[in-house]
Amino acid sequence: MSSPNSTWGKLKDLALVDREMYRNPTEVKKSQIVMPCHANHCQELSVGQLLKWMDSTACLSAERHAGCPCVTASVDDIYFEHTIGVGQVVNIKAKANRAFNSSMEVGIEVTCEDLFNGRCWKVCYAYATFVARHPGGEKVHLRQLVPRTQAEQAEHSVAAERRRMRLIHHDIMKDILNNESFQKSITEGFYIRQLSSGTESQDLQEAVPTERTQVESVELVLPTHANHQVNTFGGQIMAWMENVATIAASRLCNAHPTLKAIDMFHFRGPSSVGDRLVLKAIVNNTFMNSMEVGVCAEAYKGEEPLRHINSAFMTFEVLDEAGRPRTLPPIRPEPTEGKRRYQEAIARKKIRLDRKYIISCKQTEMPLSVPWDPSNQVYLSYNNVFALKMLAARDNWVLNHEKNQVSLYTMEEDKSLCFKVEAEVAVPAATAFLLLSDLTCRQEWDRHYNLCELITKVDEDDMIYRVVTPSVSEAGKVQDFVLMASRRPPCDRGDPYVVALRSVTLPTHQPTEDVNRGEVMCAGFTIYDISSSTAKITYYNQASAEVLPYISTDIAGLSSSFYSSFLSCSRFLLEHKADAPATNLVSTAL
Repeated sequence: MSSPNSTWGKLKDLALVDREMYRNPTEVKKSQIVMPCHANHCQELSVGQLLKWMDSTACLSAERHAGCPCVTASVDDIYFEHTIGVGQVVNIKAKANRAFNSSMEVGIEVTCEDLFNGRCWKVCYAYATFVARHPGGEKVHLRQLVPRTQAEQAEHSVAAERRRMRLIHHDIMKDILNNESFQKSITEGFYIRQLSSGTESQDLQEAVPTERTQVESVELVLPTHANHQVNTFGGQIMAWMENVATIAASRLCNAHPTLKAIDMFHFRGPSSVGDRLVLKAIVNNTFMNSMEVGVCAEAYKGEEPLRHINSAFMTFEVLDEAGRPRTLPPIRPEPTEGKRRYQEAIARKKIRLDRKYIISCKQTEMPLSVPWDPSNQVYLSYNNVFALKMLAARDNWVLNHEKNQVSLYTMEEDKSLCFKVEAEVAVPAATAFLLLSDLTCRQEWDRHYNLCELITKVDEDDMIYRVVTPSVSEAGKVQDFVLMASRRPPCDRGDPYVVALRSVTLPTHQPTEDVNRGEVMCAGFTIYDISSSTAKITYYNQASAEVLPYISTDIAGLSSSFYSSFLSCSRFLLEHKADAPATNLVSTAL
């Protein structure tokens, strides 16, 4: 779930907080000139060496916060945007984003600097999870990180959603593989590739048996490979894995491949000095211009059975003289395990595309309304909550109007106008969350909702609704919106309840001629506990062309309808607070 649009990576290291220069206390930097001993055959920095530097820098950041040794638990997806040449400088910056119980998320940003012309460019960004380990074996309970800048608040807030995604990753894969449409697409894709190659016999003749790409290598873990806890250094294991994966990719294409992306590294157990580390790699599938290589690390000592240490999946390309990706030959998988790996590689490619085009891109680069289907639901939900939390974390809101402690704020940025309405209500936050997250109730208090019908209950956290709103002019058509509502209870004390809204497209609910189809890019509520009986409710909206007419007179100061809408909402909550089920909501994913 790594994001190339990291917030804090674009801001200066020093920020002015409470009129004092502030630098994050967990931040650790590393700068290294790339020497020939760090490079591969192309005189470019070896990715394995880069992974070692990234892991050690992130570990130091984690330990700075924990105050005790930490070990790498996982590293999220990494996308390599550029290579780094000999003589150039690698700059790595790591800082802890959020602490949970005994684990924490650390953000890692890698840039490259050319000392001769002063240019600097981004190489990659990653999120790593570290677990604190007390030397005496006692359980460690980490103190919470307190974000102080806008960028830190944004990363802190979204870290909980990223953790939720990591925990359900296995279930996502399982659901995709069991999906009938997905299985059908695999079969159709196979025959399409046969036709594009000419004939079935020609395709089979050109296909490379996966056994030809198989690599197995054994490494003896020496003291030089260990960290300060005498465990095998996580970065060293990742470097060894990258090495065998590169060999497997080379055997397929008989050329030097370029590593473009790595799926999540997941450390399943420790390794220590004296272990024999068995590294295995094989090409799982090819996709015209790219290939996926699966790689795993297992360890043993003496006669003991193999222990699974780590697994990862790496995407390679082979570039021609002009730097363009070459077309790769198809593979012929083994009948049983090979076929399973072949299908899982296709599922992972779909997940990578969903992450890239739904999660990782900027809000301004996304179409307002994204097609919804069960296979991309998890990523749409993530993006929905992510966008609202990022909007809420902005610190350049301007107070536009205030009436009886109900405040209207606006923010103009990137050619868009955003607004938020904020006030306190004498209703417990959990109760307000349950009532506001059910959009079918909103027509009872919001005059802009003529009708709201539930289309699909995806799960307990996500629903899809059709909302009908009045015309913005007397002679105009009514408008409708197809909205996905994603709700999240707090992950920890101090976190808000979240109800996020965005437009989606459904094949069953296409626009009609008698109704204008409206779009919502980002909207929703955050609800904070003020006391056991009082909540602070904030409504946000990144106003689209269809939404702006409903609020423009308030922003211009010509009316205060925002106040009457909030007053109606407050009355609704007070009248129905006894009807809401008594519950102590906690995040089920965390």
